[in-house]
Amino acid sequence: MVVLNKIYTRTGDAGDTALGDGTRVPKTSARVAAYGTVDELNATLGLARLHADGALGEQLTRIQNDLFDLGADLCRPGHDRDAEAEYPPLRIAQAQVDRLESEIDAMNTRLEPLRSFILPGGAPLAAHLHLCRTVARRAERLTIALAERESVNPPAVIYLNRLSDWFFVASRIANDDGRGDVLWVPGANR
Repeated sequence: MVVLNKIYTRTGDAGDTALGDGTRVPKTSARVAAYGTVDELNATLGLARLHADGALGEQLTRIQNDLFDLGADLCRPGHDRDAEAEYPPLRIAQAQVDRLESEIDAMNTRLEPLRSFILPGGAPLAAHLHLCRTVARRAERLTIALAERESVNPPAVIYLNRLSDWFFVASRIANDDGRGDVLWVPGANR
């Protein structure tokens, strides 16, 4: 369990921060950008949850917990050296990806196939989920950029990719199972 007795430490006042393994890096590093954007996604998801209840609300809560797992994973470099670690680091597991895929498939059975792109919006929950989708895509891009330079746990990247798909399908569920989706009409305002 994490214990936070003191919120400010002054250790980052010079523009650097400690990673999960104790290494200090600039706050502008690719790794900090990746897990910082995951944190932003989690906060954005907290806003979406204000409009959710029932099974969808429970799923969003579970995803928020996964996002903390993902942040812990990304802030700890060296997933390829986990066997050497003093204690096993927290990593995103394939089971978390599999759960997202299963939930996407279940939600998708309720929806009619799309015949056009969807404009982000509709019901408040759907609009917030579309925002979550775009922040998840940014977190994915930043994590891929990090993986081009440093070792990253592969399921972490896959999780973010599936998560943005999950948010898209969930936004359609939140829009009255797609009946409230606002469809793009190409060239409508020419």
